[in-house]
Amino acid sequence: MLRISDRVVIPYEELRFIACRSSGPGGQHVNTADTRVTLFFDVDNSPSLTELQKVAVKGKLRRRIDKRGVLKVTSQKFRSQKTNKDSAVERFVELMQWALKPVVPRKETRVPKSAKRRRLERKRQTAERKRGRRTPDVSGEY
Repeated sequence: MLRISDRVVIPYEELRFIACRSSGPGGQHVNTADTRVTLFFDVDNSPSLTELQKVAVKGKLRRRIDKRGVLKVTSQKFRSQKTNKDSAVERFVELMQWALKPVVPRKETRVPKSAKRRRLERKRQTAERKRGRRTPDVSGEY
């Protein structure tokens, strides 16, 4: 069982793994060993997630989820298939924790008077600097 949060636990049976050839570390050995691991998790058909959680995961991780609602996480950092599998599971847990974290609404605040004063003073200085660069008008008009 993978503990994502206090309320969400996903059994290992819901995860599928596929190993294939890696382009990562390993030199020539990589040509014969299937060390890259891809983890698949069917978000749409998962009994471990509520409908609200599924919507949150599909919204935040939409680039990693295909049209069938399957989340895909790949790892090929290491030479060992087992280490890559552990790395993929670890990354999956991190992604799910991030996706299921509730969004705290932004609290609107007023701009402090000092910040407003500094901004206006800078604008005034910039305008003065640019006014000083102008060529003088001989007619006396601006």
